[in-house]
Amino acid sequence: MKKVLIIAYYFPPLGGSGVQRTLKFVKYLPQYGWEPTVLTIGSTAYYAKDESLLKEIEQLNIRVVRTQSIDPNAVLHKNNKEIIKMPKEKTRKFLTFLSDMIFIPDNKIGWKKHALKAAGELLKKEKFDVLYATAPPVTDFLIGVELKKRFKIPLVIDYRDSWINYPYKYFPTSLHRYIHFRKEKNVVHKSDMILTTSRHVKEELIQRHKFLNYNDITILSHGFDPDDLLVANPNMLPRTEKMRITYSGMFYGTITPVYFLQALAKVFKENSRMRGRIEACFAGLFRPEHINLVNQLGLQNSVNLLGYLEHKEAVKYLMASDVLWLINQDDLMTPGKLYEYIGTGKKILGCVTKGYLSNTIEEAGGMCVEPTNVDKIAVAITDLYQHFERNELRGARPEVIDKYNRNKLTGELAKIFTKFLEV
Repeated sequence: MKKVLIIAYYFPPLGGSGVQRTLKFVKYLPQYGWEPTVLTIGSTAYYAKDESLLKEIEQLNIRVVRTQSIDPNAVLHKNNKEIIKMPKEKTRKFLTFLSDMIFIPDNKIGWKKHALKAAGELLKKEKFDVLYATAPPVTDFLIGVELKKRFKIPLVIDYRDSWINYPYKYFPTSLHRYIHFRKEKNVVHKSDMILTTSRHVKEELIQRHKFLNYNDITILSHGFDPDDLLVANPNMLPRTEKMRITYSGMFYGTITPVYFLQALAKVFKENSRMRGRIEACFAGLFRPEHINLVNQLGLQNSVNLLGYLEHKEAVKYLMASDVLWLINQDDLMTPGKLYEYIGTGKKILGCVTKGYLSNTIEEAGGMCVEPTNVDKIAVAITDLYQHFERNELRGARPEVIDKYNRNKLTGELAKIFTKFLEV
């Protein structure tokens, strides 16, 4: 077996969508002749934890090297905090701004020293063929570059989101932005291959760093794990005659349920017949201000707040739904949940701007409307309900679904790794 060292701060038992891509690559790489070792964080505080995700790789005897860290989450854990409560949006923005003012490139930089020490000890004892670093946090990239320099091992970096143009990244001063630009320039220059999850990020990198060419960057999409969908039989959950619209994930920044909830209330106000015939399910953390809005709009009997669920439980709800809802007010992020939505074959309602995301949703047979236009969202919900009544809701075609199979995507990653053995 060829060996790859995977550098990933976010890894189970931490939950959320940020761990899925790395976890599934780790799960499937052995099928393609690659033995992964994961370098990640030890016990830390976080918004969501999911022990069930670790069980997916335990039977494969995947080695996971965990180290301590000095970062806000690790400090909270030392104070006996396991789960961090989601702060109000104003508080989150302030804390993010403060963090970006103090820490460069991000507040996980305190992990770098400990990660380098653990990786150094490992790489002195045994040979690895490739290093793979995935971000955010971009501290992972800095660790990868340092290890490549020290041990002369090819480095593949994976942009799950943009570094400089990430919509929730603040640059308090022009100096901060310039420092980040210089750091990114060094990282992409020193890496042997750059992966992105979308064409948008690829084009952005080529435009920002003129020495890059088209072949330096490979697009490797997010995806879904077919095993998850096989386990999540839609008949496992009780069904009613209501049309079930489900959202999976957290809300922060402009990723908000406000416009959708207002549109749902508008639908019920204008067509009382539909009240009691549509159910909106939210699988994930829900902010207190959004709970208040549900009550203010009189939606208590139409909204089902499930709280944070283990991943497989969340997928059960996706499979037992009629419509899956997504919101994104920019085209800079690539939400992993979209590809899991596509994998279910369900109808998708995308409240997104025109661009990469809307094209992907429409290719998958979904419907897209402007993310903040309450009137248009209300019309879309009504239209979907009419199709539901006629049993005409259809999702992605099989050939579209197959494009995002994580097993096959891992095979593409393995081919990229293997190229470095041929040099």
